[in-house]
Amino acid sequence: MSSVIAAHLPVLPVVLPAAAAVLLLVLGDAGLQRARSVALASAALMALVACMLLLRADTGALTVYRLGDWPAPFGIVLVVDRLAALMLLLTACTALPVLLYASAGWDGRGRHFHALFQFQLMGLNGAFITGDLFNLFVFFEVLLVASYALMLHGQGRERLRVGLHYVVLNLAASALFLIGVALVYAMTGTLNLADLALRVPAATGSEALVLQAGGLILLVVFGFKAALMPLSMWLPATYAAASAPVAALFAIMTKVGVYAILRVHGVVFGGDQSAAVLDVQSLLLPLALLTGVVAVLGALAAQTLPRLLAWLTVVSVGTVLTALGVGGAAAWSAALYYLAQSTLVTAGLFLLAELISAQRGETGGRLDSAPAVAQPQLLGILLLLGGAAVAGLPPLPGFVGKLMLLQASAGHAWVATVWAVVLAVGFCTLLALARAGAVLFWQVQSPLPAAPLAPAAGARPQQLLAALVPLALVFAMSIFAAPLQRYADATALQLGDRGAYARAVLGESNGQPINSTRPYRVVPAGGRP
Repeated sequence: MSSVIAAHLPVLPVVLPAAAAVLLLVLGDAGLQRARSVALASAALMALVACMLLLRADTGALTVYRLGDWPAPFGIVLVVDRLAALMLLLTACTALPVLLYASAGWDGRGRHFHALFQFQLMGLNGAFITGDLFNLFVFFEVLLVASYALMLHGQGRERLRVGLHYVVLNLAASALFLIGVALVYAMTGTLNLADLALRVPAATGSEALVLQAGGLILLVVFGFKAALMPLSMWLPATYAAASAPVAALFAIMTKVGVYAILRVHGVVFGGDQSAAVLDVQSLLLPLALLTGVVAVLGALAAQTLPRLLAWLTVVSVGTVLTALGVGGAAAWSAALYYLAQSTLVTAGLFLLAELISAQRGETGGRLDSAPAVAQPQLLGILLLLGGAAVAGLPPLPGFVGKLMLLQASAGHAWVATVWAVVLAVGFCTLLALARAGAVLFWQVQSPLPAAPLAPAAGARPQQLLAALVPLALVFAMSIFAAPLQRYADATALQLGDRGAYARAVLGESNGQPINSTRPYRVVPAGGRP
């Protein structure tokens, strides 16, 4: 039995949430408690599977799962390397506390919350482990369709208004995605990422120009998904209008766009200099720096706590994409390290924001004076710690990630600009959070003697625990900073070894020349190295 599970381990991150979603739809609205148990069990199993895949990937093994046992590039393959395993575990670590929080009452405000949540996890996991560009599109659509319904969960006029914009813009991006995929397939005859990594650099003449056009279209799509300026203005209103657990889960969605840029443009369209190779870094770096600057200005001007956190999500994207724009293994390593901690801390802060808003009466999340919250010490300390993490104060992992980025940019032509923007954005982030904290916990209204205000009820222990878990994981990253940094370094080096990736997925008999200086073990679908 254990050998069967090991053989099919790579497909479980997709199959588990899909099966759970179908089961939840069959159960319907009959038993909410039963639905919660199924959803939480699925998320816990997914976390266990992600840990097992990460341990396997950390040995240097690259697991290739060929669906239907069809050889690549003709069949569909799932590929789990260090990067995919990291993203799977990050998704699980975000999803589990979010589900725990939602199970305290939010999931009962609309229909099929847990089924939609599982479908979104299926789309996220599939996007991270697919080895095919078209199936990347398919999994994008799965997670987006689920996110449309989750965005409207709990209803409300503002959610409907913002949700309509969100749907229309994503449908337009999906159409562009198909156009980019079609151009790439027309010139190469394949959409397998490993095969494309070999064929794209070999293209010349008009084929190379068409491939560049396809690559630029895909960059626009991925930039929109990642919230890269000037394509990110939709995000603050969307995330601020969503319910707290949905916004917390959406913290990982922008990272799907970042992942796609790294996987497609860093590997397929990067590498050796040829006619079809795109100089993405020269485009990405200034746009990423602009993203950080505009987003932190939005955070400083935000009038509500959820909108402030939404802008800080864009700030984190700008920092990660700045590292990708700098380029090189050291910068990629910094991007991955910072990506992990920023996702967790943002998710935790979205959950914490609702706990604070719920105790401020009619004022809610607006940054205005309001009655004192019921748990000022506890919530204030949590906001302080979360703010320190998102601003990148030492010795927290945000500081480590930014330090890695600054060191990696030392020899870059834009070194002065990178340092100035990264440091200034971090300082302004701290100012925005300090302003919010002062309003939320210091500018407290005194109740009128004639009309005393009812004391706010404290947060439920389950909700507090759920908000605390992501923040605790961020602080755990500080304790285990050295091994995590080594894993990020090894991941960046593995991504740069395009030849070994192609040999692992396509085998030795594909007829293409493969250059590799760092071969690693391959574990096929049967689990036999």
